[in-house]
Parts: sequence; structure tokens; C-alpha cells
Amino acid sequence: MAVTVRIPTQLRELSGGAAEITGEGGTLASVLAGLETAHPGFRERLFDEQGELRRFVNVFVDDEDIRFLDGLNTEVKDGATVSIVPAVAGG
Repeated sequence: MAVTVRIPTQLRELSGGAAEITGEGGTLASVLAGLETAHPGFRERLFDEQGELRRFVNVFVDDEDIRFLDGLNTEVKDGATVSIVPAVAGG
């Protein structure tokens, strides 16, 4: 099952500069695990010590915030787009 993973500028050094990566998966957890396998370093940047997504990391599956879906268990269908979006703060 092919999905597109959009990589934010801040993490592109881990993806060899690529803004998008093709991944595989059935759930968001499996997509992100595949991302780590293909491009080591993502896990420590996205997850905390308890294995949860860091508070400042927002993830969307087809423009839907996973916090309002099933979190890491959110289904990721063939052709879906997963977007990793770091929180922006400032004033």
C-alpha cells in the first residue's frame, strides 16, 4: 500500500533533502515505523521516551488531524498523504 509522507523543512536532513517520501503502511504507526527504517533518526525526533508523538509534532492523514481520529492507530489507505507538521510558536 503506497502512501506519500510530506517531510517538513526542519526534518529534511533525515530524508536526504526530500520533501516527500513514498511509504508503506496500513496504520499511521506502521507508516512512521517504515519512515524510521528507511531514514534512521525520525523516531527520536517525532516520539518521546514513552513512544508517544511529541507534543509539538502534528500529524495529518489526508488533511485530518490524527488527534481527532485514532492517533497512531489511524488507518492510512492506499494513495493517502501523511503530513508531519511541527508546531509553530511565536508572537
